[in-house]
Amino acid sequence: MLFNSFEFLIFLPIVFLLYWFVFNKSIKLQNFLLLVVSYIFYGWWDYRFLSLILFSSIIDYYCGLFIENANTQKSKKNWLTISMFVNLGFLGVFKYFNFFSQSLEEAFLSFGYQIDTLTLNIILPVGISFYTFQTMSYTIDVYRGNLKPTRDPVAFFAFVSFFPQLVAGPIERATNLLPQFYKKRKFDYGRAADGLRQILWGLFKKIVVADNCALIANQVFDNYADYNASTLFVGALFFAFQIYGDFSGYSDIAIGTSRLFGFNLMQNFAFPYFSRDIAEFWRRWHISLSTWFRDYVYIPLGGSKGNLSKKIRNTFIIFIVSGFWHGANWTFMIWGALNAIYFLPLLLLNKNRKNTNNVAENSVFIGFKELLQVTTTFLITILAWVFFRAPSVNVAFNYIYNLFSITILDIPTVDLKPFIFIFILVFFEWLNRKQQHGLVLNNVNFALFRWTIYTFIFCLILIFGAKSQSFIYFQF
Repeated sequence: MLFNSFEFLIFLPIVFLLYWFVFNKSIKLQNFLLLVVSYIFYGWWDYRFLSLILFSSIIDYYCGLFIENANTQKSKKNWLTISMFVNLGFLGVFKYFNFFSQSLEEAFLSFGYQIDTLTLNIILPVGISFYTFQTMSYTIDVYRGNLKPTRDPVAFFAFVSFFPQLVAGPIERATNLLPQFYKKRKFDYGRAADGLRQILWGLFKKIVVADNCALIANQVFDNYADYNASTLFVGALFFAFQIYGDFSGYSDIAIGTSRLFGFNLMQNFAFPYFSRDIAEFWRRWHISLSTWFRDYVYIPLGGSKGNLSKKIRNTFIIFIVSGFWHGANWTFMIWGALNAIYFLPLLLLNKNRKNTNNVAENSVFIGFKELLQVTTTFLITILAWVFFRAPSVNVAFNYIYNLFSITILDIPTVDLKPFIFIFILVFFEWLNRKQQHGLVLNNVNFALFRWTIYTFIFCLILIFGAKSQSFIYFQF
């Protein structure tokens, strides 16, 4: 079920009313309702996908208990291995099997040998990369002693399948979200109202900004050889805002929806395009995934400790693995490696934690130095996004080659209307860059003015909403 669909417009208020007015007698009843509606929400695409999330939940629920009850460290590790094997096995089969099979065939062909490899005719389950990482964090934290395993299967299954963030995040840690299923939840008007504002802002980012940018970005990338360099730049820039509006918009809707039900999800995007270097960008972009890889991959490898070769190794591993998480294509791994190249000088010069405050911290307007830093970071990010968007490595390199041409000075030959929506997005998010989302109006005491802004955003959604498109990260 899509957040930007008529079905969800009907689904959400029905669930809200049942949750607060029918199933409000106990936490267990509310958790049971959340479990049922989450399975309905996820099964709306294809009910067959439910068997995977159910099986993964059962395995990790019991692995958590067996890890806790194991008498030896070896036995604990064995149960953790089973959990990892099942979850990564699902990813390996559904997401990566055909990639490795085809890559093997191409490798042999390059040496003059023709082999026939097996490929699977299967559909990638929606959101599988998100909920498998969420359940793995549970068993890993139980193994590390950071979390006691739950003995409430309904609460655990509801945690794994929690519908607001199930399909495209944030990837919640069990240490944060699971305990919220144990506590009595009371309706809080202030939190619910802010949740609705964040939902509205997320819908604007997705339907108005991302979907309108997508129309142009898709046109340019699909026919890149026919356009001049300035148009190619516009296409890459629009894709940068497409993926940001699409993905952060989903997170805003997920976080806002969760607040309606008394849950707090982690902030997943902290205005990343206002970053002054690539290290700051990755502290602000897809925070739940970045911190997941940091805590469960990067730090166990040694992090930034050790000699120079280990620092370089760990940096490339974490970024390439992050790229590969996004999709079974060499373009994603090159995208990750390119970001590692961006990041490495900051790490080696010990400047990767230099910009930890907000840009223009004590001013409304940005200074020249920070403007130059933000612009440079944004431009190199756009360049990396070309690999993320291109269907193949060859297309990505050709696109970039054509981008660096004298025709960069020509007038773009595509519709530039999305720049208006981008300006509105950047304007509101700049004003609220210290807040949780872009539509926080706490400092505006005049109610009529606040409601004028809400009405303005709502009208933009109704009038300029592009043809409804699926969220980009559903494919991951």
